Amino acid sequence: MAEKIILFDRDKINDFVHLDGSEIKWAVEYGNMTVVPGTGNIISKETFGDAQLHLEFRLPYMPDREGQFRANSGVYIHGCYEVQVLDSYGKFPPADDDCSAIYNLLTPEINACLPPLEWQTYDLIIRAPRFNADGSIKENARLTALHNGIVVHNNAELPRCTPGGTSGVPLTEGPVMLQDHGDPVCYRNVWVMKL
Repeated sequence: MAEKIILFDRDKINDFVHLDGSEIKWAVEYGNMTVVPGTGNIISKETFGDAQLHLEFRLPYMPDREGQFRANSGVYIHGCYEVQVLDSYGKFPPADDDCSAIYNLLTPEINACLPPLEWQTYDLIIRAPRFNADGSIKENARLTALHNGIVVHNNAELPRCTPGGTSGVPLTEGPVMLQDHGDPVCYRNVWVMKL
């Protein structure tokens, strides 16, 4: 039976720590967890293999910035596959570094972004890589991703890790990591269902 694990809900933050194991320094108020620029990435204490990750995020309005400098963050599954968080509202066609892209690896099928300051959702279903007895990869990880309820990646193969994660190699399981990229992105309602 699938097990749902709540990682952040309202003021519950003790399931996340900074990479060095210290208590998180992100702002927590009004049921939201907001990146405090410069404090660093946070990771879940628990690790996951095959799983569904749900979270909601809200991007700040930054009209004076462009591209990767406009409300940037990221959600790392297994600590090594980044699903980009970025203000890409209205951009067409999307690229492999826009919101809901698997960063520098896979472009979303469609731009499903809402405007900044509106809450958005990710539902990310990961099938962990399978390994041979000698440790070599038998099957790459696969990801189905819904952005605001719209499928943007459908059982997509992940042939490599993306930059900036906790591990440069695929793992059978790993943590959820939320990125501090220098912008005050908000998160709420973060949970994982082990599959």
